[in-house]
Amino acid sequence: MRERVETFYRADSRRVLATLIRLLGDFDTAEEAMHAAFAAAIEQWPRDGVPANPRAWLVSAGRFKAIDSMRRRARFDASQEELARQLEADAAEAAGREDPEVADDQLRLIFTCCHPALQPDAQVALTLREVCGLTTEEIARAFLSSPPTLAQRIVRAKAKIRDARIPYQVPERAELPDRLDSVLHVIYLVFNEGYSASSGESLTRHDLSGEAIRLGRLLVELLPEPEAVGLLALMLLQESRRAARSSPSGELVLLDRQDRSLWDRAQIAEGMALVERALSSRRFGPYTLQAAIAAVHDQAPDAAATDWDQIVGLYDVLARTDPSPVIALNRAAAVAMRDGPAAGLALIDAILGGGDLADYHLAHSARADLLRRLGRSKEARTSYHRALDLTRQEPERRFLERRLAELQD
Repeated sequence: MRERVETFYRADSRRVLATLIRLLGDFDTAEEAMHAAFAAAIEQWPRDGVPANPRAWLVSAGRFKAIDSMRRRARFDASQEELARQLEADAAEAAGREDPEVADDQLRLIFTCCHPALQPDAQVALTLREVCGLTTEEIARAFLSSPPTLAQRIVRAKAKIRDARIPYQVPERAELPDRLDSVLHVIYLVFNEGYSASSGESLTRHDLSGEAIRLGRLLVELLPEPEAVGLLALMLLQESRRAARSSPSGELVLLDRQDRSLWDRAQIAEGMALVERALSSRRFGPYTLQAAIAAVHDQAPDAAATDWDQIVGLYDVLARTDPSPVIALNRAAAVAMRDGPAAGLALIDAILGGGDLADYHLAHSARADLLRRLGRSKEARTSYHRALDLTRQEPERRFLERRLAELQD
């Protein structure tokens, strides 16, 4: 039974938390209530059985655990009794009131975390932590930042929401476009952590990428803007390759070596249709362009048939639309496939020379691969060692170690 409760925790804890934040109106109170609810489940479910609707049971248990806690504190602070009564009344009222356009509490919570009163980096960090349950270490790697910096950012964001009384609601439709960019960025970072886990034993975390796609679908339903459509297309096209990205033993398989018969053709078809829909609007942006690049890969029957000229052209447009060192790195890899490893290496060396990606393991592993292809084994080993020093994901580490061993043979 403990294992079953833990399974519910992994699958539903963030949804339970999001609903408790709506009902209780406070991040920290809701977090305590959620943990109290799961503790109660471990105690009661073995005796009473798993309820018909576990998530509703957990939300109800958490809500009343929070109210009981308030009333216990009232023995020392009379204001806590009033707060408990208010929470109970507010919870009862909120429980019966659902937004007909957005009934999903996690999406509601994302818009709260992405409120314009918060700094953009705080919006993303807080949402990743509270909505999706990523650790500060995972978020820091997504930001190429340090865990202490991220932790402080999250604490300050929570305080700002509390002190500014930022409402827990989806904004009016007229306000939604201004809030969309941060929400899209959050969802895509969640997807990236699921598609290629930043650390640990697993290459991927299907729970996170699946959750990001679910939130992407909800967002498109709420606000079918071209970039929301483009992001959903991008996630589906990348997710379609999941089964081929690792071997049966969990080893990393690069794109050019993947068994394309394992790719999910239904996801590819849906993603292709969404790319065409976003492109036809002529109001698309970087997510749609990345989706178009993914579509070129997915259309190729094998690696040799990949249209690298078209991919480089799309990266050229993307680099003008949304310039960043990571985009430049991806473009350099595409140039290497089109024009040869020497051309790509020159671009990567220039990027690393700028210092922006000095601690980004994929930049060093890409450089090492091009050096290997050029027969410059000694330099390749140095770059592989640097990539190994920076990599925290075990399948990637094993892949790099195999490449090193091949160079030493």
